[in-house]
Amino acid sequence: MSLDERIDTPVTFTDAAVKALQTFDHEPGLVLRIGVKGGGCTGFLYDLAFDDAREYDHHYTHNGVAYVIDPVSERYVHGTVLDYITGLQGFHFHNPNAIGSCGCGKSFNVE
Repeated sequence: MSLDERIDTPVTFTDAAVKALQTFDHEPGLVLRIGVKGGGCTGFLYDLAFDDAREYDHHYTHNGVAYVIDPVSERYVHGTVLDYITGLQGFHFHNPNAIGSCGCGKSFNVE
């Protein structure tokens, strides 16, 4: 991953995350969506799913992974690195904007 890629994309992917994402089957035409929604034990939940692209989405590619993110979610996850930890943990978001998170790492809060 180059420095330019880090600056030009709000979310970056480790090699482990790329490898894990390549194992998922999804319908043709769907794209990886990274999002944030309200909930969880600390205020926000990360949302990672294959979905249809929407008119207002921003489109990015990093480390060979194409993804979309809506403008509101992008504010909360800008600078995040998505990693994959083998075993029960699965995908893990390293979010520099989070001031706190729950034990499972799926929920976070910001100021």
